[in-house]
Amino acid sequence: MMVRSGNPAVRLRTMMSAVLLFLLAAGGTGWPQSAPPVLGLQEQGPPPATPSAAPAREENPGLINEMGKLFDKLPSILPPIKSPGETMNDLSRLAKPSTMVSGRVACPASSNGAPDCKLAADQLCQSKGYKEGKSLNADSAEKCSAKVLIPGRQRKPDDCRTDTVVTSALCQN
Repeated sequence: MMVRSGNPAVRLRTMMSAVLLFLLAAGGTGWPQSAPPVLGLQEQGPPPATPSAAPAREENPGLINEMGKLFDKLPSILPPIKSPGETMNDLSRLAKPSTMVSGRVACPASSNGAPDCKLAADQLCQSKGYKEGKSLNADSAEKCSAKVLIPGRQRKPDDCRTDTVVTSALCQN
């Protein structure tokens, strides 16, 4: 029966255990064995020569060896890790001091007819003493002339218009 777990750490540990069991059972070098005892008469002579140095072992092109090579290369692949102080310095250089302000400034129509809320956000921030701003929140409303209220009158396309106003902006010096 195979047990499956949703935890990646448990799965990794199970996989590594299986790989190690496979490597141990699959061969590798075993325990050294002594020569089997020989029963009977033996000639007394010099003992057989034992190899003094084990033969050089060839590189094993298995999975574990390849993973070891990968881990040896990792420091050259990954970027250097910055200290927390260096990271905070980098972030503080990127962030500009800003303030959120509230108010109501109408967005003028741009050349294509769409509302230009960047200009309205700048005006809202300048009215609060800042240099420029970005629109955070805008509100739209339809404004109609009093002619629309006349009973029985057909509504014409130019009777109403949509006004957009910036209600809050993020201002910077």
